[in-house]
Amino acid sequence: MTVGPERVREAAERIAGRVRRTPTLELGDIGGASVLAKLEFLQHTGSFKPRGAFNKILSSDVPQAGVIAASGGNFGQAVAFAAHKLGHRAEVFVPSNSPKVKADRIRSLRAHVTIVDGWYDEALEASRDRADETGALVMHAYDQPEVVAGQGTVGLELAGQVTDADTVLVAIGGGGLIGGVAGWYEGRRRVVGVEPENSQSMTAALAAGEPVDVEYGGYAADSLGTRRAGEIAFAIVSKHVERVVLVSGDAIHDAQRRLWHEVRVFAEPGGAAALAALLANAYVPEQDEHVVVLVCGANGDLGVLSEDG
Repeated sequence: MTVGPERVREAAERIAGRVRRTPTLELGDIGGASVLAKLEFLQHTGSFKPRGAFNKILSSDVPQAGVIAASGGNFGQAVAFAAHKLGHRAEVFVPSNSPKVKADRIRSLRAHVTIVDGWYDEALEASRDRADETGALVMHAYDQPEVVAGQGTVGLELAGQVTDADTVLVAIGGGGLIGGVAGWYEGRRRVVGVEPENSQSMTAALAAGEPVDVEYGGYAADSLGTRRAGEIAFAIVSKHVERVVLVSGDAIHDAQRRLWHEVRVFAEPGGAAALAALLANAYVPEQDEHVVVLVCGANGDLGVLSEDG
C-alpha cells in the first residue's frame, strides 16, 4: 500500500496536538547553497518517530495485550511514549548493539524491555515470536503505511515552514522517514536520500529492483542499519527520490562535530547523516540552491564530542 499526500494529511489531522511542530534553523552557506536544518530531534523522545507511532496506534484497534515493537532505540522510545500517553501497555525488543541509554529511556517510559543479542533484525524476529504468543499489536519501525504516513508529516510541516526549498536531504535506515517525506512531496521538491557506506539497504534495493538482504554495520548502524529496506519506502523512493548518496562514518562524525561547534546542536549519527552528505560533497548543490537537511535524532552518546574538549 502506497503513501501519498492524502494519507499524510490524514495522519497530520489524527496526531495533531500529540506531537510537536519542530523549528528550522539557518546553517548558512555550504558549498554555495543556502542551507536550513529541520530540527526534528526536538520532537518528543528526541526523534521524528513519535509521529508514526501515534498514527499507527490511533489508526488501530489495540488489544488488551497492548503494542509490541523491535527497535534500536528511537522507535522503541516513540512506541513507549505514545502507548503510555494513550493508556496502552508496550513491550519493546532492543538489540544488544544499541546504546544502553536508549534501552534505559524506553524503560523510563514504562515499557517492558527485552534485550536481544545481535542487531535490529534479531530483535525484530524475537518481537514477532512474542506477538504470536500475546496477540499484541505489532508496530513496525518503518514498513507499515500508518507509520510511514505519520513520518511524512515532517514533510507536510516543512512545506509550510520553508516554501522555497529546492532540495530536502533525508537519512535512510529502513526508509520510513524518506518514504513519508517523498510520499508527501510526490516530486514537487527534490528529495535526496543519504545512507552510510556500511549500511546500504536502499542503495542495494534500487540496484536490484526490489528490497534485498544486505550486510550492515559501522558507525551509524544503531540508528540507520537494517538488513532490508522497507517495501513501502522502496516503492516510494524508486519513484519520487532523485537519488541516494553514500557517506562514510568519518563524514557523519564530522557533521556531528560541525553541528555542535557552530550551532550547539547535538545529533546522533543518524541525525547528522543528511548534513554529512553536504559537507563531504556526496551531494553537491547548485549555486544558490536552497537545501534543507533533516536533523532527525539526538539520542546518541555525547562522548563522541569528548575529543573536541
